[in-house]
Amino acid sequence: MARRCRSSGERYNPPNCPIQGDPRWQAWVTGLREHGYILGQNLVIECRFTEGRDERAPALAAELVSLKVDLILPAGYPRAHAAKEATSTIPIVVMYVSDPVLAGLVASLARPGGNVTGLTWTAGVEIVGKQLQFLKEAVPNISRVAVLSDSTNPNTTAAHLREAQTAARALHLTLQPYGLRDHPEELEGAFAAMTKARAGALLVLPHPLIFVHARRTAELAAQSRLPAVYPYRESVEAGGLMAYTPNAPDMFRRAATYVDKILKGTKPADLPVKQPTKFELVINLKTAKALGLTIPQSLLSRADEVIQ
Repeated sequence: MARRCRSSGERYNPPNCPIQGDPRWQAWVTGLREHGYILGQNLVIECRFTEGRDERAPALAAELVSLKVDLILPAGYPRAHAAKEATSTIPIVVMYVSDPVLAGLVASLARPGGNVTGLTWTAGVEIVGKQLQFLKEAVPNISRVAVLSDSTNPNTTAAHLREAQTAARALHLTLQPYGLRDHPEELEGAFAAMTKARAGALLVLPHPLIFVHARRTAELAAQSRLPAVYPYRESVEAGGLMAYTPNAPDMFRRAATYVDKILKGTKPADLPVKQPTKFELVINLKTAKALGLTIPQSLLSRADEVIQ
């Protein structure tokens, strides 16, 4: 009988209908295969989706627990929190969570405690300062930067905003924060407020809503004439200006190692939470042209990928 590992997230179909072209799914399956797991043979993965509605996470988490799976892999804070609330015994490997400590998911990165471990989405809050620096290099004349943040995860968001404020002072920028919860309809209102406040650019902090609605967010940024830096490369592929982000396929491949260890008996409490080791700067030149921007060659030369 196959070991059962359940994955809950926004963009993965069940194994009988996977998104074959998604590099994260491919990296995940490759990582599992490297440890001897073949889907449908000695491992069954059944996915569940919140479909961008975080209020569905508790019910889905409860369903997963009722199925008595061996492991839960939630993507993003709302789903990770729901999984932890639903079980204290089934191992949980979290993904796409910026800071599991601030989010209350683990006691510390080195000693998680309990049944939760995984990989952080950022290498601490310092990545926010780097994103703001790249945005300033791309748009040197900006003075006011809007910040889209996650109101559903106040501890992590507060830490990100503190780091952004520190970087903003060094770059002589004024920040204008705008919080989002979990309703797509909030996006239009947030961008309308930014336009009214005459923001010159946009810093987007990690938020599942932005990840799920990457194209709509990029469209609203373009309509508002706001150059934006995002925490997800998908946002740039959807038409956003730039992103500085962990390499997601690398993280999913590394997560397979934790799945293997846990299925072989290692307790999550004994597995330190890992941070990303590979990052990528992605710039969309087509978007830059539409915004009337000329990206400096010094910045382009550091980009890992330039979308023409």
